Amino acid sequence: MSLNAVTFDSAALPEKGDGLRFDIPALGPHATGFVVRFEGKPYAYVNRCAHVPVELDWEHGKFFNMTQEWLICATHGAMYAPETGYCVVGPCQGKRLSSIPVTEADGMITVHLDQF
Repeated sequence: MSLNAVTFDSAALPEKGDGLRFDIPALGPHATGFVVRFEGKPYAYVNRCAHVPVELDWEHGKFFNMTQEWLICATHGAMYAPETGYCVVGPCQGKRLSSIPVTEADGMITVHLDQF
């Protein structure tokens, strides 16, 4: 894995399904990020709630709520819009997740760690 980018096969990221996690070395030894697909597009974020610095997923790669319309923090139930990272419900309402630029081309998803 490059320190500047992380790549995944597009087929590994289902619509509103499990997200793909990755390490973010620049943020520390245990810092992670994730990418999910929502309405056909990939979105990547630092895996850290805007309320308190805990990972969002309630189980490895499980970022969507039960209706698969919102990203949810397992700790406090905060819900975020998948396409913007803005918190719409919960203790961090009005704040947002830290987004990471992501592109998709030729069957590959690239998360650009050097651009955030």
